[in-house]
Formats: sequence, C-alpha cells, structure tokens
Amino acid sequence: MDELLELIGTINTGIWNPMAYMALGLGLLYTIWTGAVQIRRLPDLVTILKESSGGEDGGISSFQALALTLSSRVGVGNIAGVATAIAVAGPGALFWMIVMGILGGATAFAESTLAQVFKRKVDGEYRGGIPYYIEKGLGQKWLAVIAAVATMILYAVLAPGVQTFNIANSANVAFGAPEWVTGLIVAALFGIIVIGGTKRITAVADKAVPFMAAGYILLAIVVICVNLDQVPAVLALVFSSAFGVNEVFGGIIGAAIAWGVRRAVFSNVAGVGEGTYASAAASVSHPAKQGIVQAFSIYVDTVLVCTATGVMILMTDSYNVITEAGRTLVEHLPGLEPGTENTQIALDSVFPGFGPVFVALALFLFAFTTLIAFNYIATSAAAYLFDGKRLGVVKRLIQGVMIVIAFVSAVAPADLIWGIGDIGYGSLGWINMICLVFLAPLVAKVLRDYTAQKRMGLDPVFDPTKLGIRGATAWTGDNPPAAVLVARRHNAALAGEEAGTTQR
Repeated sequence: MDELLELIGTINTGIWNPMAYMALGLGLLYTIWTGAVQIRRLPDLVTILKESSGGEDGGISSFQALALTLSSRVGVGNIAGVATAIAVAGPGALFWMIVMGILGGATAFAESTLAQVFKRKVDGEYRGGIPYYIEKGLGQKWLAVIAAVATMILYAVLAPGVQTFNIANSANVAFGAPEWVTGLIVAALFGIIVIGGTKRITAVADKAVPFMAAGYILLAIVVICVNLDQVPAVLALVFSSAFGVNEVFGGIIGAAIAWGVRRAVFSNVAGVGEGTYASAAASVSHPAKQGIVQAFSIYVDTVLVCTATGVMILMTDSYNVITEAGRTLVEHLPGLEPGTENTQIALDSVFPGFGPVFVALALFLFAFTTLIAFNYIATSAAAYLFDGKRLGVVKRLIQGVMIVIAFVSAVAPADLIWGIGDIGYGSLGWINMICLVFLAPLVAKVLRDYTAQKRMGLDPVFDPTKLGIRGATAWTGDNPPAAVLVARRHNAALAGEEAGTTQR
C-alpha cells in the first residue's frame, strides 16, 4: 500500500505543480480578456436570477442551475479540503485559494458560457458541457470523446469516494459511528434515490444546501467574532506565508501556491468544467447570462465558505503543518490526520459538543447532494457518447459503480481516496483548460454581443448566425429556448413604448 500511495503522490505532483500555474494563468487571461467580467457584470445577477422561463422547453431556470451547481461545489472541499491544504502547505495556501477563487470566476464564466452556446436537446432536455463545446467550438471530435470518457471516469469512479470518506470520518468523530456502517447507509440511500428516482428527497436536499451553507457561515462568523482580537495576527500570518517572508513557512511558498490552487480547484472546479453540465441545462436568452451566474457561484464556494473555514482553523490553532517531505513545522494537534476533524475542533472551541455534530450533519448534506450531482454529470457525459438502449445500460452501470464506491471508500485510507480524486480532477482539468485557451476569442465575441445589447437597453438575445458561430443548433430554427421568446417580446414591447413616446 505504501508503494501505491507513493506512486499516486508522485503522479499528483507531476499533474498539479504545473497545473497550479496553468489555472492561475488561465484565470488571469480571462480576467483581462473579458475586462474582469466576474466583477464588472455582477450587478446583472439579480435580474438574471429573477427570470423564471425554465421548465417550459425542457430547460431549468438560472436559479435552479445555480442551486444544482452549488450542490456539487459546496461540499468536502470547503471543509476538509481547506484543512488539508493548510496541513501540507501552511497558512499561505488560504491566500492562494482566495486568489484562485477570484480569478476562477472568469474561468467559470467562460466555460459556462460555452456550455450554453453549444448545448443541444437530448430526449426533450438541454444537455451540454465540455465534450459538446470541444466538438462544436474547436471541431475536435476525438478530443471531445476523450473528455467525455474522462468525465465519466472522474465523476462515477474517482471523485465520489472523497465525499463518502469524509461523511464517514465526520460521523465517526461526532457520533462514534463505525465508518463501514456510515458507508453502508450512504450507499443504500444513494441507491434508493438514483435508481428509484425519489425526486422529492433530492429536491429537499437541494433546497436545504443554501440554508445549511448560510448556517455554516454564520457559525464561522460567531467563531471569528469570539476570537476577534486574533484577526490581525491571522491575516498577517496568511499574507506573510503566502509570499514566503514568514520565518516558519517562508521555505514552502511553492507548496502554498500549488496546494492553495489545487484545493481551490478541487472545491470550486473552475477550469475542470464541472459546472458546465448544470449551466447547459438552463433556459436563458443569452449564454453570457448563465456565465455570470456561474461566476457568482465561485465566490460563494471559495471566497466565502472556504475563507470562513480557513480563518476558523487558523485562529483556533486547530491545525498542524507537516510538509510533503515529512518536516513538522507546526503541531498544535499531535497525531491528527488533516481533514474534517480540524473544522470540527475549531467549531467545538466555541460551541462545545455542538460543533462536531453540526459539521457532520452539514457535511453529510453537502457531500450527499454532491454525489447526486456527480451522477447527473456522469450521465450527461454518457449521453454525449451513447443513445437509445445503450445509454440506458450505461446509466445503470454508472449508478451501480457509484453505489459500490460509496461503500468501499468509507473504509479506505484517506491518502488513497484524496490521491485518486486529485488525479481525476487534474487530468480532466488539463484537457479543459487547454481547450479554453483556444476558445477565448469565441467567449469574447459572445460577451461583446451581450454587453452591446445591454448598452442599448435591451434584454440580450443570442443569435449565433448573426455572430458567425456555427454548431449552436439549440439557438436556431423554429424552437429556440423559451427565454429567447420572452426576451424578444420584452424588447418588442420596449421598442413600441419608445416609438409611442417619439410620436407624442
């Protein structure tokens, strides 16, 4: 097992060390290329989320797509992932997580906008994502197939284990429940939902995620307020560690960047393309609208939730720092394996007895809804590769594999579960990020069209033919998205009012 873990660690180092700079560079590229769209166009968010044309044409609303994305993004990475980054790379990793969150908003805008441009209708529902825009946007069918296969493997095999492992770990800390018992319960409940189609449970969970996330942030704020006198010291520690000038952590600035970006990407998956599948399902009048919504989801995930977790852990000394080379720099909690328990200990310092229980319940909800979202993503990738009866068989195979993984990963070693998950995210991330570099001109063209219509006072409507974009079949013909028809009526009424005003 030690040899296997060492091999996995070596592979991840090879994947993620250069990818950390790739992810930062891509986020910076799109931030400059789009004029910081993730910040500049945020005022449009409220108007976009009020639109409710989803459902009329097989699509969902922008808000529903945001909720679906957050149900997969807000999870283990926000609670356990932050702790592991600090444990290996020091407090400076938190700074680079936040930077990646801000820059990643532009990346999320780009990939979600592309998902909307090249979505298509499959069995009456909108489907889209990485494979679809690689094929139609770049014209590389072979690469699209590889991306679809990589997506299926990641979300059906490699990524689900991280969720179940951390559910089992937090339940063991909070309730003393054996990991195998928790794994069995999670696997059984997941199987009932995805195979039996118990949509009501899923709907309740999706609605509960925003409230649980808000509750988690509220408790974090209380912990921060109780330790308010330590805020300046924590901020100084984070900044000095991030730039290599801290006397204790100065020698691991490279690790701080690599692990900060690594865990930020694991948490918000900007650049990996996870949010593209939910984005494509939305019915909007212009692709840029959903891009703006998804950019906001990155802020919620990383800038808010991850920062709250990191600050709590640091100000309560609920962490150790042991480098990848095995050198111990800080040991506040001797013998503790980094993960969910760091956050539970931090909350327990202010809410004795309640903190661990709340984290366990919140993590269960976050991670379980993430598993359901993973099933949706894996089957969306399968829908790109298969159709008819073959798709039905593949869907059942995906469900069966995920049920088995949900149980086995509850009792597997932590390093193994995190390691294979990182390999999956890193591999798909490389494919998607390289493609996003080449698709930047197309993203800019779509954004310019959106901005021009907004300046004219219109509700932007996407016309791919007018922009010379080929392959955007869902937007052409006699049956465009319902939101397009709503926007056209709004613009026509607006034009009529202006004409009447001019005549008077």
